[in-house]
Amino acid sequence: MAHVRIVKSIPRRGLVGVMAAFAAGVAGVAGASAQVSDSTPRGGQTPPGAQPPGATIDRNSDYKLGGGDRMRIIVYGQPNLTGEYALDGGGVLAFPLIGQVQAMGMSPGQLEQAIVARLHPDYLKNPSVSVEVMTRRPFYIVGEVKNPGSYSYVSGMLVINAIALAGGFTYRARESSFYIKRNDKNGQQTRVDANQETPVQPGDVIMVRERYF
Repeated sequence: MAHVRIVKSIPRRGLVGVMAAFAAGVAGVAGASAQVSDSTPRGGQTPPGAQPPGATIDRNSDYKLGGGDRMRIIVYGQPNLTGEYALDGGGVLAFPLIGQVQAMGMSPGQLEQAIVARLHPDYLKNPSVSVEVMTRRPFYIVGEVKNPGSYSYVSGMLVINAIALAGGFTYRARESSFYIKRNDKNGQQTRVDANQETPVQPGDVIMVRERYF
């Protein structure tokens, strides 16, 4: 289990100010172009300096692929192989000719290399492959927030941003302690203790706990 340094939480009155500044200072993001999960992300707002969900992620990124990611794969000179593909819930890519490729935890560049290795030399000689992530998997927030559900992920998000997108705390919420369910690179679910400043990752399930009266 990962340990996250606990910092002083933002009081309820302070959170209202954070939410107001967050909502006023950021632009609305475009909805995802393709559905990548059973629950359509609600869409949200982009924290200052963050990359919007519509921006592509190229081969040089260290972004880790997971179930629900949608990408554009280009095999140069092979229009029948070029197109948009989505990873299934287990992070597996189904690709023409070579069948299934386990992409969970790979970067886009690593997936390129895996596809090249499977295509050469049986199907193509020295293939050139490019992978760009078009739509990242959403994150989820449940528990004591006003609008629980799935939301479009943007890079640089913190738990406090996710709470703001979900409409803020309910009156029953514990405002200083949360946990996140997160899949590791092998697809195994882990539980991460979190606070308001903990970074959010695609596919995370953020649980806002109920406080004791």
